[in-house]
Amino acid sequence: MPELILGGARSGKSRLAERLAAESGLEVVYFATSQALDGEMSSRIRAHRERRPAHWGLVEEPLRLASVLREQAADGRCLLVDCLTLWLTNLLMLDDPQRLAAERDALLDALAELPGRILFVSNETGLGVVPMGELSRRYVDEAGWLHQALAERCERVVFTVAGLPMILKGAPL
Repeated sequence: MPELILGGARSGKSRLAERLAAESGLEVVYFATSQALDGEMSSRIRAHRERRPAHWGLVEEPLRLASVLREQAADGRCLLVDCLTLWLTNLLMLDDPQRLAAERDALLDALAELPGRILFVSNETGLGVVPMGELSRRYVDEAGWLHQALAERCERVVFTVAGLPMILKGAPL
């Protein structure tokens, strides 16, 4: 049962996903897609680690998301993916459009087959002005298309603002 939790930076989307995972009563495996490429990102990663329960499993995978989800998904398990836009950024930085398309399509194809509960966290980037640079515009476009495709396939879609979840699709929280 995949769910998509969207929001802007510091909107409370990760905290909501972590709360839902903790309350699920299932074994939780956290999928981290970020890479510690600089000191600021290292600090963000450390803050996320400190916030999560120590007994949660952890998979760090910046690129092959569908593959590792297939390996880890199981009845009685909740997989929390944080975050899809960092995963998308990692793929965009490869500068290989075929790899991006293949990984995105593999993720979308896998959703219907994954057992257990799956929580996807992602940044909503399409609410501001159109970026000036080509790569930035491509990022916003790719994120928007990914979110639309996921929202079609997810049982619940939540938009988080100021720590408040708004249900866009599916059952209330």
